[in-house]
Amino acid sequence: MKDKIFGVLQRVGRSFMLPIAILPVAGLLLGIGSSFTNETTIATYGLQKILGSGTLLNSLLIIMNKVGSAVFDNLPLIFAVGVAIGMAKKEKEVAALSALIAYFVMNVAISAMLLINGEITADGQIAKDVLEGTVTSVCGIQSLQMGVFGGIIVGLGVAALHNRFHKIVLPNALSFFGGSRFVPIISTIVYMFVGILMYFVWPVVQNGIYALGGLVTGSGYFGTLIFGIIKRALIPFGLHHVFYMPFWQTAVGGTMEVAGQMVQGGQNIFFAQLADSANVAHFSADATRYFSGEFIFMIFGLPGAALAMYRCAKPEKKKASGGLLLSAALACMFTGITEPLEFSFLFVAPALFVVQVILAGAAYMIAHMLNIAVGLTFSGGFLDLFLFGILQGNAKTSWLRIIPVGIIYFILYYVIFTFMIKKFDFKTPGREDDDTETKLYTKADVNARKEAGKAAGTVTATSNDPVSELITMGLGGKKNIVDVDCCATRLRVTVAEPERVRDDLLKQTDSRGIVKKGQGVQVIYGPHVTVIKAKLEEYLETAPNEFAEDVQKNVLETQNNSVAETGNNAAGNANGQNSATAQKQSTGTENVDNAAQTSAPVKEEKIRKTAIIYSPVDGIAADLSTAPDEGFAGKMMGDGAVVTPTEGTVYAPADGEVEFIFDTKHAIGFQTDSGIPMLLHMGIDTVKLEGKGFEILVTEGQKVKMGEPMMKLDLEFLSANAPSLVSPILDTEPEDNQRIRLLANGEIKAGEPLFAVETLE
Repeated sequence: MKDKIFGVLQRVGRSFMLPIAILPVAGLLLGIGSSFTNETTIATYGLQKILGSGTLLNSLLIIMNKVGSAVFDNLPLIFAVGVAIGMAKKEKEVAALSALIAYFVMNVAISAMLLINGEITADGQIAKDVLEGTVTSVCGIQSLQMGVFGGIIVGLGVAALHNRFHKIVLPNALSFFGGSRFVPIISTIVYMFVGILMYFVWPVVQNGIYALGGLVTGSGYFGTLIFGIIKRALIPFGLHHVFYMPFWQTAVGGTMEVAGQMVQGGQNIFFAQLADSANVAHFSADATRYFSGEFIFMIFGLPGAALAMYRCAKPEKKKASGGLLLSAALACMFTGITEPLEFSFLFVAPALFVVQVILAGAAYMIAHMLNIAVGLTFSGGFLDLFLFGILQGNAKTSWLRIIPVGIIYFILYYVIFTFMIKKFDFKTPGREDDDTETKLYTKADVNARKEAGKAAGTVTATSNDPVSELITMGLGGKKNIVDVDCCATRLRVTVAEPERVRDDLLKQTDSRGIVKKGQGVQVIYGPHVTVIKAKLEEYLETAPNEFAEDVQKNVLETQNNSVAETGNNAAGNANGQNSATAQKQSTGTENVDNAAQTSAPVKEEKIRKTAIIYSPVDGIAADLSTAPDEGFAGKMMGDGAVVTPTEGTVYAPADGEVEFIFDTKHAIGFQTDSGIPMLLHMGIDTVKLEGKGFEILVTEGQKVKMGEPMMKLDLEFLSANAPSLVSPILDTEPEDNQRIRLLANGEIKAGEPLFAVETLE
């Protein structure tokens, strides 16, 4: 369950990146426009003739101001469309259009409910007894003030509808409305009722949001400290976008009346004040408490850490590490992208990251205490400091206070990092083992590594883009890749079978770290990840649609003639044409105790709990090591048993849920109610049959009971076309304190115990 939640949150956080990406441009337009149309600024620098009222530049700057404001005024709609695009798996343009329609439909339905209940009058005026700030104009529609939450509700819901229905097949009379055309139709119907529901639900949610915002605001500087610590601590998991966005864009981050309008969210309050800067004496530090502190550790603190790592590097590696750390420090200082620096020590020295989290969290609090009120669009680099701090003047932002605090932070980071690196001998850049080179790898380096590693089982290059090929093989092959996307620094991939991911290959592609949780894989590359993603997608268009081990099968076959011979014997068992079959059948009545007696002695260990996995088919059961495939026999994909089916129906091996079904129908991913992730892989190399010989009887996400039919096998076709009918039944993620005990060896009926998963004390 935790893995599923992480995967969903990862995709949600990733989907936020598209609407967030427009904020720097909008903020730039708004910042420049408001700064150079401010009468005080113009008078101070004597620019009346160039920028004064009525000049061409003044008119252009006013337009820039209005354009920037338009983006911030319509963020809920932008989030609705952007999140739908980010969460949709296919035909994203259909999801975008559907989200646009659904957003208007939902707000119109809310508006109608407000009108029916007398909360807005026929001429569009808000009734006097309505709480101020709860009703607002949304794209000209009088609706509840939902902020970006309204957009996110639409984006997530429409994406879910889209992913479920974009391939729907309707009866012939309605076939024109099937497929992707059905998505905006169902979205319209659903969000009409969502709008009605929101009329009753959202006021309760509003009260909760205001209460949470009041709690954070009421906790003063301590609340700011906790916010900063949590936000930075979530960086390695890629979930920080999910955490901070409500504080930036909704009432969780506070509310304030600006220029006669009630504004919600710290970032929105700042930009509203920026647009009305002529009437603002000092921007609100209570609103900017969620980001002003970033300038302290991004421009000063982390570069101090970079200098410490450089000074601690081995003499022979200083030149290489210096270039790497300098580029990462400059990216941090000017753009506020910290991952290249943070990930240079996060995975090799987590204790340093703990220090970074605490110091960064304190920076948020210090900025709040010093009344520093510098806004930002994306991250706290010098560009945002210049636009939203320096240009606005110290009187409005108190930006000068950042400098002395920043100098102290530079010294703190340098001293603490130097001490800890030397004290604990952390392998930061330039301190790696002598056989590890400190560099960013080129294509030539990757090729050289692969040639040197062939004997150790690394992949053989076959394309003109070896980096993308190596990434693909590291992710388990094209067949294992479900979805590819990226954020500012990470390649974010959803894979079908996490156990197929090979960290050793991914590390050869110059990744700074790998984060895996369930089916979500994040490979950290830094700011150039968008280029890596584009090249990878281009490579995947022509890459073989197979798992990595299938692509390399020719290499494996030359090394494993004995395995192939075992496969022939197993296939013979399935057809009753080998004498071993008769021997197995003669012992088919052996009970569990006899099976246990033939296995190796087991240490006396206390068993905390036992989960039984039952055979999904009638057939011949055997130990997993007899599988005619090195990957399965070597337990590279999990532990369990094999069954050679003699009857064509595959049943659920326990109560649970169907997690995924391979496009080629030969395998089903299954999660038991007891929490065991399973793979039912029917036959060996049956992926090449492209679904022929298999009939799926269940759907992804379906709950099933033990013994419920899940798949039909055409045994006659499979016997003639598959290399082997031997079918691995696997626990794909056995824990360190778990062991698999075979309960059957020989003839077995569907529903009889196959193996036990024992959890030890």
